[in-house]
Amino acid sequence: MPTFADVKAGDELPALYKKPARINLVQYAAGSGDFNPLHFDADFPQARQIGDNIVHGRLKYASLGECVSNWLGHSGWVRSISCQYRGMDMQGQPFTVRGVVTGTRVEDGRNLVDIDVWTEDAQGNRTTPGTAVVVLDA
Repeated sequence: MPTFADVKAGDELPALYKKPARINLVQYAAGSGDFNPLHFDADFPQARQIGDNIVHGRLKYASLGECVSNWLGHSGWVRSISCQYRGMDMQGQPFTVRGVVTGTRVEDGRNLVDIDVWTEDAQGNRTTPGTAVVVLDA
């Protein structure tokens, strides 16, 4: 687990690998309430037009949080996380969640770590870039 004294800009978070199948998207739809057929119905016209179903944006957002949380362990907490949806990830295709520390600072007595996080498809395209701030124990 990281400590504030040891973390520095450029440190990479351990990568997280995902390959959600259609059944995972159905399960996510049930949990999230997002039943847009573009995410799970192979016969939905838009899905057929683009070639397959796309992964829910919020599932990718949750994966960013999972990557940060896994790195953080029990040595602090996630203060904020945000992202933008810039590309589609398709069901059954792998994507990777990555992160890198961009800076550290002390603010109002709290040890803060700024992180760039993103998902990237198998070709290395960043499909969901974002940022996170964590509060890290000393």
